[in-house]
Amino acid sequence: MGGAGTAVVTYQRVVGNYYNQGEIRKKELEQSCCLLGIPASSVTVVDHRDLPDNPSVQWDTQLLASFVLKHIEANNINLVVTFDAGGVSGHANHISLYTALRYLHSERKLPEGCCVLVLESVNLLRKYISILDVFLSCLLPRDALFILTEEETEQARRAMQCHCSQLLWFRRIYMLFSRYVVINSLHLLEKTTLTTPGVKE
Repeated sequence: MGGAGTAVVTYQRVVGNYYNQGEIRKKELEQSCCLLGIPASSVTVVDHRDLPDNPSVQWDTQLLASFVLKHIEANNINLVVTFDAGGVSGHANHISLYTALRYLHSERKLPEGCCVLVLESVNLLRKYISILDVFLSCLLPRDALFILTEEETEQARRAMQCHCSQLLWFRRIYMLFSRYVVINSLHLLEKTTLTTPGVKE
């Protein structure tokens, strides 16, 4: 989405300290963003005791929303891309981000003209058939569909490889077979439902 004339600002909600590797993961994030053409100055990492990096912890909606809104306003952001209610993998932190953006949207707290796109969670079969999912993705309704070229896909994989501390065996499988490395379908927030079912990784 970072095409010509588009400024990309990355917002990392927590420092990523689930395995006491916060500083390592912060550096990995900056390296990954740099490879994607996003400078470190455009990356914000929040370290807050009430927003722990834990896949089983639901974050406080209003606290998280206050951080997100402050970041949006400070950077004059007009498009936010986040997870949907399924969190792609059912990750509680991912779902919390959706809930916070949903709260800001429903309460009309977002700046005028600021839109929110949510990344569609798909079932396990679709998730791991890679480029073969392109046919169904093109047929199903969506507001935005991104299909990466071979070169862009390799760039995405190299960016993921920067996160060395998180490259467990199942994430290596993800890099090889996940449709999300190649295909991403998104929906405008106002067209999503509040109860999108989660999909476990």
